[in-house]
Amino acid sequence: MPYITMECGKLTTEQKRNLISRLTVTASKVTGIPQEFFMITIKELPDTNMGFGGKTVEMTKREYKKGGDV
Repeated sequence: MPYITMECGKLTTEQKRNLISRLTVTASKVTGIPQEFFMITIKELPDTNMGFGGKTVEMTKREYKKGGDV
């Protein structure tokens, strides 16, 4: 049984439904494995628990909204 996990920030219920549907369809097409065999999980992480470039995602978003350098 193929297992796909997505780690990201907070998503709406609609975004999760869309993501699960589209990941399943795409993975099935690429692999030839029926959609019914795929399991998808979404792990939401707070923006303070993720970072890149030495900054948390929270800091990067705040700077981006202000028009500062990211």
